[in-house]
Order: sequence, then C-alpha cells, then structure tokens
Amino acid sequence: MNPEELLFSKDHEWIEAGKSPAKMGISDYAQKELTDVVYVELPELGNEVGKGDSIATLESVKATSDVYAPAAGKITAVNGDLEDSPQKINEDPYGAGWLVELAVADSAALNDMMNYSAYQEYLSEEDA
Repeated sequence: MNPEELLFSKDHEWIEAGKSPAKMGISDYAQKELTDVVYVELPELGNEVGKGDSIATLESVKATSDVYAPAAGKITAVNGDLEDSPQKINEDPYGAGWLVELAVADSAALNDMMNYSAYQEYLSEEDA
C-alpha cells in the first residue's frame, strides 16, 4: 500500500482513506520505535469498537504497545498471518503487516487524522 493513500493518527496508526471497511495498522515510524515485534494480540472478528479503544496489542523485544481505533466501527477482518509471523509488521507495515479491517461507522471521525505529508511534518516536530 502506498502511504500517500493513508491517513495517520498522532498515535502512529494508519487507516486507508475513503474506504469502509478499511485496513489499518501501525506506521513505519511506530514499527521502528518498537523494534522487533514478537507477538500480536488481535481482536475478535465482529467486535464493535469505539474511537480510541484499544483494538490490538503488540509485543516487541523493547515494549508492549496498544493499537487504538481511529474511529468507531466493527472489526470485519483480522490479519491472522501475524499470529505465526508477527515480524511482517516490521518488514511491511503498510502491506503484509496490516492488523485489522474496520467498517467505519462515521467517516467524519477520521477528519482529525493527517495525510502522509502532514504526518511526516508531525514526525519531524516530534523528533525536534
């Protein structure tokens, strides 16, 4: 997936822009910060989530991190490949490393997310 077609949160999650259900995951920046992801706990298929709810947990050699829903909706798919191959998150965070598909209940909830260029600007301010 091309990062230019994604929306990003300040918590470093991404979601496909203009789609529902939309794949989502963590950004390249987030996977680098976590280092080697060794375990992924994914939600149950069909779970209803609220904006800001923890929907997945990632464990790395460095830390355990929650992944948050950028909008309310329903989990319509989970990337089961990650259970046996969590390193896909590090290898391809915008492709094979996607986490879940979310049927977004209200696309207006994504209005506070950033496009790729705004996210890159946000990262440069974070690292300054």
